[in-house]
Amino acid sequence: MPIAPTDIEFRLSGGGSNTDPNASLGGAKSSTEIGTGLHNLFDIVGSAESAAGDTEYRCFYVHNAHATLDLENAVIYIQSNTPSADTSVEIAVGSSAVNGTEQTVANESTAPTGVTFSSAANLGAALALGTIPAGEHRAVWVKRIVSADAAAYNDDQVTLRVQGDTAA
Repeated sequence: MPIAPTDIEFRLSGGGSNTDPNASLGGAKSSTEIGTGLHNLFDIVGSAESAAGDTEYRCFYVHNAHATLDLENAVIYIQSNTPSADTSVEIAVGSSAVNGTEQTVANESTAPTGVTFSSAANLGAALALGTIPAGEHRAVWVKRIVSADAAAYNDDQVTLRVQGDTAA
């Protein structure tokens, strides 16, 4: 049976039992999947952050949960960026190898080293993840940028998409 979309999981980082998106700052892969919605990875922007502007980082893992098939030539891109005119998201492939443990940053305002962020706004601009074997993962960083004097926006969303090939 080929890899189904449900076989591709986005999991928090921050340790095997981490359930707190605010602690998803690199380190070991968590067993916790990220729910849908930008606020399942980032906190809600408060008035001080929206007034001053803010850039924050999170790390998650693309996990191939298929029992036997590799996700070959995998790529990730931003299928739809935030609808708010005052926020945007960029992504970067982690610095660790496939199935490795990603670097940990000191706090959510510290950028990871050795990664290059991109708007990766469509399949043509997708970032290569390589082949992710069955049961393994690849780290991805997300950078959320909030402009100074950002207006309030309820239910800000971003859609990330992973695509790849399989042998079957």
